Order: sequence, then C-alpha cells, then structure tokens
Amino acid sequence: MQNLLSELKAIVGSAHVLTEGDLSAWTQDWRKRTSGKALAVVRPACTDEVARVVKACAEFLTQHPDSGLSVVPQGGNTGLVVGSTPDESGRQIVLSLQRLNAVRNIDAANLTMTVEAGCILQTVQEQAQAAGFWFPLSLAAEGSCTIGGNLGTNAGGTQVLRFGNTRDLCLGLEVVTPQGEVWQGLSGLRKDNTGYDLKNLYIGAEGTLGIITAATLKLYPSPKAQLTAWAAVPSMEAAVRLLGMAHQHLGASLTGFELMGQFALSLVAKHFSNLRVPLYRSNAFCVLLENADAESEAHARAQLEGLLEAALEAGCVTDAVVAENLTQAQSLWQIRESIPLAQAQEGLNIKHDISVPVSAMATFVAGTDALLAQAIPHVRLVNFGHLGDGNLHYNVQAPEGQDAAVFLREQEVHVNRIVFDAVQAHGGSISAEHGVGSLKVDHLTHYKSPVALHTMRAIKQALDPQNLLNPGRVVRLRR
Repeated sequence: MQNLLSELKAIVGSAHVLTEGDLSAWTQDWRKRTSGKALAVVRPACTDEVARVVKACAEFLTQHPDSGLSVVPQGGNTGLVVGSTPDESGRQIVLSLQRLNAVRNIDAANLTMTVEAGCILQTVQEQAQAAGFWFPLSLAAEGSCTIGGNLGTNAGGTQVLRFGNTRDLCLGLEVVTPQGEVWQGLSGLRKDNTGYDLKNLYIGAEGTLGIITAATLKLYPSPKAQLTAWAAVPSMEAAVRLLGMAHQHLGASLTGFELMGQFALSLVAKHFSNLRVPLYRSNAFCVLLENADAESEAHARAQLEGLLEAALEAGCVTDAVVAENLTQAQSLWQIRESIPLAQAQEGLNIKHDISVPVSAMATFVAGTDALLAQAIPHVRLVNFGHLGDGNLHYNVQAPEGQDAAVFLREQEVHVNRIVFDAVQAHGGSISAEHGVGSLKVDHLTHYKSPVALHTMRAIKQALDPQNLLNPGRVVRLRR
C-alpha cells in the first residue's frame, strides 16, 4: 500500500499523513475500551482534498479488492459507541476532519451559519453569540466534539426538548461520496420539495454513506434571559408530573429538563468534592430545569417561581432552588455534566443510551431496576439524562468492591439483554443520541425490524458498493 500512501501525501502533504509515533489520539476510543491500528491518519485541509483522498482510496480498492482497505471518518473522536476509530487490521485509513474548521458564512437575514465539519461545537456556539444569535446544541463534550461528528451521530444534548436533535438544526450539507464526488447541498432553504431528502440520509449515518465536510445550521435570536432551577423530587413518577407542569407553565420557554438519580449525584459529590451538590441526600432524584425567556429576566423568574410553587403544592417537588446569577447556574450545570466523569472515576461501567416514551418512563425504570437487582445483588445504577425528551443514560456500575473490569467482561452481555429487552417492551430505542457504531451494530438484529434492516443494507449497498466508508458500523455488509 506504499503507492497509495505516497499518493495521499501528494494530496494533503507529507506532514499530514501520519504513520508512525503515538497515534492513540486517533486510534483509541474516548472511553478507552478499544484501541485499533491505522494504516495511516490522513488530515486533509479542505473539501477538495477530502474528495481526492476518498477517490484515491476507492480506485485503489477497485484495483486491489482483496486489500481490505477502508476509510474511517473522524471528527473530535469523542463518540461513545466505537464508531470512529480503526479496527486492529492495520488496513484502515483514519480520515481526520479537524483541519476543516472554518466558519464560512453567517447569514443574519436567513438566520443561518455555514461551518466546516471540523469546527468544534463550542466555537460554533461562540461565533453565533458574537453575531448576536444563539446556536442551541449543547452537550458535555462541546469543548472537543465537532459539528461533523454531531451530524454523523445526530447528537442530542440538553436542548433537544425545545430545538430537537442535530438533525433538526441543520438545513443543508456538503458531502463527499464514497466515489470521491462532492454533493453541494448547502442551500440553507427551509423549503425544498425537489426529491429525496438526501441531507437526512447522511445525518445519523455515522460516516457510512458519505463524509460530511460542511453544514448550514439554523440560528435563533438570543433569549433575553436564561434561568436555571434545581428541584428535588421524591420519585420518577413525580419527575414526570413535574415535566408536565413545566410544559404547561413555561411552554416554549422550557429549554432543558435534566434528571439525575441520587446515586449518580453521590458519585459527583464523592469524586468532585469542590462541587456542592444540593438537595440530593434525601431524594430519589433531582431535576435541572432551564427557562429561556424572550421577554425579560423578571418575566422568566416569575414563570419559574410560579411553576415551582405549584409543584411544591402538588407534592411532586420537595424542595428547590433558583440560580441567582450566571455563576450559580453554571455551577448547577457543571454538576450535571460531571456525572459521566465521576462514573469513569468510579470504574469501568456498562453504558446505555436509551429512549422510551415519557409516559412509560416510571414503569420502565422501576421494572428494570428490579430485574437488575435480582440478577446482580448490590448492583449500582447510575441513572441520569434528558427526561424532557425521553432519553436516559441508564448506566450500570459493578457492586462496590467488585473488580470493574471483571464485572464488565462477565456481565455486559447479560445486562444489555435485560435492559434492551425492557426498552423494547416499553416501545423504546436502544440508541437515543450516541449512535450505533460497532458496539451496538449486532444488537440491531434483535431490536430493529427486519424490514428496516433490509432497507438500511440496501441503501448502504447502493451508495457504497465497495463498503469503503466505515464498514461494520450501523450495518454490516459482506465485501
């Protein structure tokens, strides 16, 4: 494959085709569960270079069909389902898009911004704010994840309740196909009924159908005020009732409704003692609410306090605090965002990113908690997530004192089957916002309709007949 590597160096420059030294930043997944081996890490600087790299790889694979060559697109490498790191074959090109990081345009009249796939999410947020607008996608990895990765996995985060997943925030794409051609779909139109919606085919496909190189994103007017409240609730049923009341009292101003279980918060208190976690010791759950108001801070505060007073009277909240300033609000959100880090400090764990209808949430949690407790005495459940849109990170920690690596190795298959069966029984999905990657691809045969899987494979076969892009992720094809 040396001739191919020489060709790739001619396209992007020798300094940006990495084959030696420590490549773990690209070859190891964020959770450090797996580590692969890349033929090379290739770092193009523009869409044209991406297209030429893919075309060179496609032509090489045509000439050498038994080479096993494939391309793994990668953004910030912050994914949680091992979907953007190479396997151990040493025959995969990691195509890093981090150098494609320009904000190409902000169209104030159209309320859009066009950015390249390697733009860090936090940079997009800041650039929108500097122009007087709001880009509402927000998640814990926003300081390192990229827009391309967000689109590739259809990422969710804390604002989905009002604004939807990344898919709902995107109006157009620029995509390099598996043949090395470029589809220019960056129109920024909100209405375009001229055929199949190609944009939504690529979003959520995890780089298996094409490589997203740029996107036109929706912008929103900046709210006049954003207020945060922290409420203690005695049960999941009470949290669901509080959500219903929040919809009624706040309407479209309700932009965040995050649920955090008592044990999850205790891990934050244990591993991040500098963070003061309020009201969690005597309550099963705490809820973080955000009210983004278009009128004024006084109006937002009156709305939020009215909601909490009504919830206290109804008995679905036992106590609550409203952040008095931005610093207090940021501290409360930091607690929520520290849960995954605290869980990592506690040891390896079995992660789940599931969704069920909000109306079924209490029944799902109670029933699945009981099944896991019966199967694994003293198991610890780290339950938190985006209750507002029915998405929980229903994670399973080893019993205290048990070796976490052994627990993961011996119990993961059994635990996944218990949780996923319960999700299916409640009409849910085994992947809400993290994607499928390689971790969940085999589970889809049990929990996805055969008709849906057949259609997905047909689309993959039609668009990428060489199986060049990210093989073994989302769907499996034979070469």
